[in-house]
Parts: sequence; C-alpha cells; structure tokens
Amino acid sequence: MKQLAAYPLLVQHKQRLEQQTLCKLFAQQPNRFDRYTRSAAGWTLDYSKNRLDDPALNELIRLAGQADISGQRDALFRGEEINNTEQRPALHTALRSNTSTPLEIDGEDIRPLIRAAQQQMQRLCEEIHGGRWLGYSGKPIKDVVNIGIGGSFLGPKVVIQGLQPYQHSSVKVHFIANIDPSDMQETLNRVDPATTLFIVASKSFGTQETICNASACRAWLQGAGVEDGDLSKHFLAITANAPKAIEFGIAGDNILPMWDWVGGRYSLWSTIGLPIALGIGYDNFQQLLDGARSMDEHFCEAPLADNMPVLLGMLGVWYQNFWHARSHGLLCYSYYLRSFVDHIQQLDMESNGKSVNRHGATLDYRSGAIIWGGEGCNGQHAYHQLLHLGNQFTPVDFILPLNCHYPERQAQHCILVANAFSQSQALMQGKPGAQARAELERQGLDTSAVETLLPHKIMPGNRPSNTLVADRLTPHSLGALLALYEHKVFVQAMVWDINPFDQWGVELGKQLSDTLHERLQHPGATADQDSSSNGLIKLYHRALDV
Repeated sequence: MKQLAAYPLLVQHKQRLEQQTLCKLFAQQPNRFDRYTRSAAGWTLDYSKNRLDDPALNELIRLAGQADISGQRDALFRGEEINNTEQRPALHTALRSNTSTPLEIDGEDIRPLIRAAQQQMQRLCEEIHGGRWLGYSGKPIKDVVNIGIGGSFLGPKVVIQGLQPYQHSSVKVHFIANIDPSDMQETLNRVDPATTLFIVASKSFGTQETICNASACRAWLQGAGVEDGDLSKHFLAITANAPKAIEFGIAGDNILPMWDWVGGRYSLWSTIGLPIALGIGYDNFQQLLDGARSMDEHFCEAPLADNMPVLLGMLGVWYQNFWHARSHGLLCYSYYLRSFVDHIQQLDMESNGKSVNRHGATLDYRSGAIIWGGEGCNGQHAYHQLLHLGNQFTPVDFILPLNCHYPERQAQHCILVANAFSQSQALMQGKPGAQARAELERQGLDTSAVETLLPHKIMPGNRPSNTLVADRLTPHSLGALLALYEHKVFVQAMVWDINPFDQWGVELGKQLSDTLHERLQHPGATADQDSSSNGLIKLYHRALDV
C-alpha cells in the first residue's frame, strides 16, 4: 500500500486536517450532508461526519483505484482463484445471483449445483412447515436446533434474530455452538425430543465442537427412547463430507451440500442458511438473497466515488493507516440487530487479521481493525463514555431502521432514532469549555466549584462517525446490509494486499487442543507441556477430585 502514489499525499492531507474540526468543515460546506451521502439497495450512508474534505476524499478514491479495486472485484465475481493460499475462488456472491450464465469451477458449471441445493432447501421447508416431516413418535417437527460454530452459527443467528417479526408460525429455530455443555443443555431443556430436528452444519463433518455437540444430542434422543432406525427422522446434515455424515447415522437424502468455494463466514447464503429458511420461510430467505444481490450489483456498477462498500472500506483505511485508530465500533440502534456485531467481528477480523501480504511478505502497516460494539441505547450507558471523553481515536458506524415493525410503538421508536442521531451529533460537536462553564454557572455553583468541575465537563468532539439508515429492517434490507459489510472487508483487503479468504490462525488452537485434551483425560499423563499448561492441567485434575 505504501508504494502507491496516493499514499504520501494522504499523509499530508491527514496532517492538514488535524488542524481542522468537523464543525468548521460543516460551516465551510453548508451542503455537506448532500455532498457526503450515498444510497443503494435500500440503505443510505451519511458519511459527512468524517474528518475529511474533498481533496482528501478524492485522494482516498485514487488510492482505491491504484489498488485496482475494480479489477480485483471483477476477478472475485468471475470466480478466479482470489484465495491464493488455498488455490480456490470465493464465490459466495454466486449463491445470490439470478443469472444463468455458466460459471465454471474446475470445468463444472456451478449454477446448476446452486439451483439444485436451493430446490432441496425449498422442499425441506415445504415438508417441515406443512407438518409432513414427522419425528419418531409420529408428531410434526416444531423445533429446529442448528448445531454449528463460526460461520455456521453466527450468520444464521444474526438473520434469525434480525428478522424475528418474520418468524414462521410453525417452527422455532435454536442454536448450539459452544462446546460448553451448559449451552447445549439450556437449549435441550426448551425442546421436546419427539418434535425436534437437528441440523449438523460442518463442512468437514469433523469440527470438534460441532461433532461433540451432535453426538451428545444423538445420545439425548436415544435416552428419550428413539431407536437407531428412527434417528434419521431427527437429523439433517450440511457438509462437504457426506460419507462421514452417513457414518454418523444421517440418511443420505437428509444431507445438503457445501462447497470449498464458499468460506464459513460467507456461507449464510448457502445451504448453511437452511435454519434461516426454516425460521422465516423460504420466500423470505429468497428476499434476503435478493437484497444481497442488489448490493452486489451496486458494488459492481457504481463508480468508486459513489460506491458505498468502497467508501466504507476506504474510510476504514483512512482511520487505521493514517489516523492510527485501533478499533472500529458498530452501534446498532435496533434490538433485532443485537447479534450483528458478533457476525461482523468474525467477518472482518477473521478475514483481515493478517500480518503478511498475499505473497508472504511481512506488512509494514496495520491491517484489520478490532471490531466491537453493541445495541443502542444500552451502549450509551456503558462504552459511549470512552467515545466522548476517552483519549483514543475510535470511529464508529451508527446503524438503524427509521421505522419499527409495530406502528403503535412508532412514537417510542422515534426516541430511539433521536438518541442515535444525537449521539453522532454529540461526537461531532462535543461540548466546548464556554458551553460547559455556562451550564455550571446556571446551576448556581461558585467560581471555585466551576473551575474544579470544568475540565471534567468539556468534551472535545471532532469524533468521526458514519450513519447507515433504512426505512425498515426487512429480509431485503438485512441482506443488503450484510453484503455491504462483506464488500467493505474485501475492499480493505485489496488495499492492504492481503488474502481475506483464509484463516490459518484459527487452525493452531485446534491442533493444540487435541494434545491438551489427551492430557486432561489421563491424570497420569506425562507433564511434557510448558510450565503454565502443566500447572493448569494439574488444577483441572485436582478439581475433579474435589
């Protein structure tokens, strides 16, 4: 990135804008909102409250052009091996495409494979929603439990929660992800073995947490009296390893495919989205895909300067690499988006948490932000204190629907919207010393008390933020929002020259876990680990003896 011609000019722009405040920028540009607002796929992005002006923004866009964002984007959609460390494409966008133009991977057109998988999903939804899928006792399925972790859990969960008003009346969806038995047990306490269907989601059908939980759920069914011959009535699998799923006891007809060209954190659009389709109905699942496709089309067609994923991505680069921000906050003013941060954490940090470029050379600049955040207005009574008065530079995104799903509650929703807008305004404006002093004096405090409290009341402001709004949170708008952040992550990866589609850092912990699990199972095992691990193993064995 540093070798691109725009880079040193952006360093200069940052130094110039350090002396400028957001309030002054707004005063200089009365039409700043109109100039720094873009809309696509049902969402409007207001990026006017960012520490940049036209010259700096133009240079950021020039940096995107020099990083060949357009060419890399086109290669992504064409199915080129953009995941260079694993020699495969990343074609999650093909899952939501409606074109019939052939798209070949290793000489095979994947469009028919996608259509066949979607038809299988639709048939399952019709059978289960229609009450025709019966459990071992002849009762229809009422609860679906998805067993998966990572992308097989976080993506479906954020959609199921986000689209709660669209929940199908005949089925309720639950999730088991954590290997912690408490997670599984709390879910099993809420469902009936006779009317519960489990979906085991694992590409390899060897993910430790998932297979362990699936085995425990199978034992739970057997303990309830389910014969081995009836277990298939209570299990579906989503996997690329059908033989292992069959060996587990899942019928071949109950297995849906996964493909290597879809990464886990991008997989909710695939058969991994089956719990979504069961939870909200297949038609609404299609609307989710349609919303994502609308954002895909915008990403592919809009000029870089008008392209929402490019703008969000380049603003992230601006703050991380030139203003030295260490994190980025996502503040969702919607109860239904309370898990959005969890999903984007994995999407962003697993994709761009890299220290070498695509060629294996060590980076001499920062890549990948720490993604955090939560639900408004709750955050205002927690971490917003740091945003307003802390000494760390932290850009944030405010995300909210302008209407709620309950017309009789719109007046209350208006208060929620007012809080979101006021927080972004407060971050920008702050509270100058004169204003803080006047407020204290109006309280009747004497001069000494005013001077004592004054430093604690001054808020510097000049804190940047984006605001993303949609009319309402629907399957279409949620699909577009999720795709927007996928493409933002991709844009940043291309500027940083890293591969966002591998995750080798995840593998090491899995490898070490197998060894330590062996030691934990045998109290007399050789103490051949480091002294900390050996000591912790002893504590575990001691606790079992208490």
